[in-house]
Amino acid sequence: MEFASPEQRRLETIRSHIDTSPTNDQSSSLFLNATASSASPFFKEDSYSVVLPEKLDTGKWNVYRSKRSPTKLVSRFPDHPEIGTLHDNFVHAVETYAENKYLGARVRSDGTIGEYSWMTYGEAASERQAIGSGLLFHGVNQGACVGLYFINRPEWLVVDHACAAYSFVSVPLYDTLGPDAVKFVVNHANLQAIFCVPQTLNILLSFLAEIPSIRLIVVVGGADEHLPSLPRGTGVTIVSYQKLLSQGRSSLHPFSPPKPEDIATICYTSGTTGTPKGVVLTHGNLIANVAGSSVEAEFFPSDVYISYLPLAHIYERANQIMGVYGGVAVGFYQGDVLKLMDDFAVLRPTIFCSVPRLYNRIYDGITSAVKSSGVVKKRLFEIAYNSKKQAIINGRTPSAFWDKLVFNKIKEKLGGRVRFMGSGASPLSPDVMDFLRICFGCSVREGYGMTETSCVISAMDDGDNLSGHVGSPNPACEVKLVDVPEMNYTSDDQPYPRGEICVRGPIIFKGYYKDEEQTREILDGDGWLHTGDIGLWLPGGRLKIIDRKKNIFKLAQGEYIAPEKIENVYTKCRFVSQCFIHGDSFNSSLVAIVSVDPEVMKDWAASEGIKYEHLGQLCNDPRVRKTVLAEMDDLGREAQLRGFEFAKAVTLVPEPFTLENGLLTPTFKIKRPQAKAYFAEAISKMYAEIAASNPIPSKL
Repeated sequence: MEFASPEQRRLETIRSHIDTSPTNDQSSSLFLNATASSASPFFKEDSYSVVLPEKLDTGKWNVYRSKRSPTKLVSRFPDHPEIGTLHDNFVHAVETYAENKYLGARVRSDGTIGEYSWMTYGEAASERQAIGSGLLFHGVNQGACVGLYFINRPEWLVVDHACAAYSFVSVPLYDTLGPDAVKFVVNHANLQAIFCVPQTLNILLSFLAEIPSIRLIVVVGGADEHLPSLPRGTGVTIVSYQKLLSQGRSSLHPFSPPKPEDIATICYTSGTTGTPKGVVLTHGNLIANVAGSSVEAEFFPSDVYISYLPLAHIYERANQIMGVYGGVAVGFYQGDVLKLMDDFAVLRPTIFCSVPRLYNRIYDGITSAVKSSGVVKKRLFEIAYNSKKQAIINGRTPSAFWDKLVFNKIKEKLGGRVRFMGSGASPLSPDVMDFLRICFGCSVREGYGMTETSCVISAMDDGDNLSGHVGSPNPACEVKLVDVPEMNYTSDDQPYPRGEICVRGPIIFKGYYKDEEQTREILDGDGWLHTGDIGLWLPGGRLKIIDRKKNIFKLAQGEYIAPEKIENVYTKCRFVSQCFIHGDSFNSSLVAIVSVDPEVMKDWAASEGIKYEHLGQLCNDPRVRKTVLAEMDDLGREAQLRGFEFAKAVTLVPEPFTLENGLLTPTFKIKRPQAKAYFAEAISKMYAEIAASNPIPSKL
């Protein structure tokens, strides 16, 4: 007699609780109760997830999957299951879209800006073979790590395709990384070759003797006659990208295709509490994530995508893999975010994936222009906006009249053709999301993910007009919430289950490179990745992010902040007795609440001849705040804080943080939620001051 395995029994139980119509249509709306005590299914038309048992013996229904693939997690593109690697994906695109435009750039060889010039998929394929062959020509071994240390431009993707075709491991480096971080990544990943531009070449040369694994430096956009010559004893060769192309074309090698389980890339995260961590992602990881996303969001050969988000970030990387699968044309920005609107006007993209920071600028720019447009135009905009919003809420198609009269002019700000907006990296305000939907008349969807999950964990579904959440699980993964009793979050919370978001499936990374200890901290024995984010399930199986398990948080531009590290720097300031650093994902900068040292303040005021009646009055004096912030800045520079780690405003308070006022724990650590609430008015005032000192250009 054969006995079914626990996994098989679980699958049969799942199938028995999923309604199967005569046509076996798995796209029907499914939603199963989350507890074993009421395990019979019920159906809800606005549901986007199904709820399943994690283990049969516990009787707890707590695992959520996309309704689009409830019994099997997606690992390959449904229409092309033969695509298992990034190389397969690009080969499919070249065979299908060889003559289509692929990579476009405005920057000419002499540095001037013009119209977009394009490389086809077929031309990019030829160039990637030459680059891969050129690396072999210089003795770079199969399986070697190859660095990409420059901003978005066509060559970046060509090199990445070459790495996939010849089984090299690509290692992207942010162009904004400081010398120490670059040195660490190069040595930690044991890079043999690195592609850079003249600007980043100078950084590499400044510590060349300290990165002994490097044998080849390829300079993109540099002429050979302008490249420095190195002493023979260094063992390092510097060549231009064009010369490497020529060398590769003179000695073409056949491809060395990878397997799905082979490492495709090592992505180094910013490392808030120490050195950067290398996230190891396989070809199978990346294909699974994008294949799952493609079930809900589709890109077409007629689409044009604007690339400006850093390619070193998994968000932009995944978008590019999706674009290749769909045969999309990718136009690169000219390298200056302040001139992005000009690039929009010339490229006229149909797909725009961005982050809340830029969407907020667009929102502020439009609302500011409306307010200053005069009474009649302002009133007309309000009528049009409210009419269109009401139609969307009621599920009706808005009248085209308002688009012609009002909104088409706004659409032209982004070229007039955008049909899809994606938002990620940090939360997008519901007000801004609704505003974008109404003004641009396109699909606007927010997603949630991380590098360790190959990008998307969840995303809003097509047709879901509720804002303020991050949608249902990617069909390539399953999600559960784990109790966090110390923060009073449990899966039994009412009205919505709450807890730490955990993810499992073929999208999960293989671990941190050369760091088993930190890998074990985030990956448990059952394959669940613990994100550190706190979420809750809204009706319909939509995920909402509400907190962080640890004190690390994100700013609006996606940068992670470890506040204790910054507070420890600022408490060295002579004026500072205690310091509370605040930031959140709706703002791009930090602010500080400082409990002052009374004696130091009094002595300084006396030396400056500043008169005051009480310490509170002195704390509110703009001259004092300016002086304290200047000294804090000096200490920040001395400690080599990064730009986004500096507090941009400070509020001085005379009273200390104590156990009695509820701001300290018994071990004298700051109670952050309580401090945030206690100083809410001061925090709000500081952000208003920052906004006033950085007005949004009216052209946005």
